[in-house]
Amino acid sequence: MNFDELKQQCLACQRCGLCETRTHVVFGQGVPDAEVLFVGEGPGANEDAQGLPFVGRSGQLLDHYLEAIDLDRSKNIYIANIVKCRPPENRDPAPEESAACLPWLRMQFRLLRPKIVVCLGRIAAQQMIGKDFSVTRDHGKFFDKQGTLFMATLHPAALLRNPKSKISAFEDFVALREKIEQVCDHTYNRALAGTCIPNTNHAAGAPAGGILAPGWQH
Repeated sequence: MNFDELKQQCLACQRCGLCETRTHVVFGQGVPDAEVLFVGEGPGANEDAQGLPFVGRSGQLLDHYLEAIDLDRSKNIYIANIVKCRPPENRDPAPEESAACLPWLRMQFRLLRPKIVVCLGRIAAQQMIGKDFSVTRDHGKFFDKQGTLFMATLHPAALLRNPKSKISAFEDFVALREKIEQVCDHTYNRALAGTCIPNTNHAAGAPAGGILAPGWQH
């Protein structure tokens, strides 16, 4: 299965109740061989309207951080979410909604086989790194999970609510750049090229748990 086939299946998804209130499925956006995968919580109103991840104010801020370290969703990364449909009123995804949607993210991971996964915010980090993960305490640290490095940083929406945290978040992105230079093969070689799919800390032992581990990469 390739990305186009997976996307077509996902667009028709009716695995949970979010399908009844969505405008668009927000499958993801980026290049098909990205070595760095960013994962957020779920679509907001703007994302639901456009069918693309992180296109509202939070997305604009994220793009500024990405640009600062020579990353671009159209050239050398991929962006996805834990859930592909907007939870009403932007509430947190319910456990059953996340569980129903995670197989899509697992398939995206298997197709990409990224070297680094960046969790944007608490919900993504607790799903992917460990259920007790604290973004406030452990943001910017890298955790090795079966050969893939996971890092969490503050969600852009949280930075808009608390601008004082922007410096800490930027330090996370600086650490990310250093790690990319260490472990990735082509991310920065194609900073000026790439094909978009339409619509430093040392690695530590990963916390126990996380819906996507162990064995989900295979």
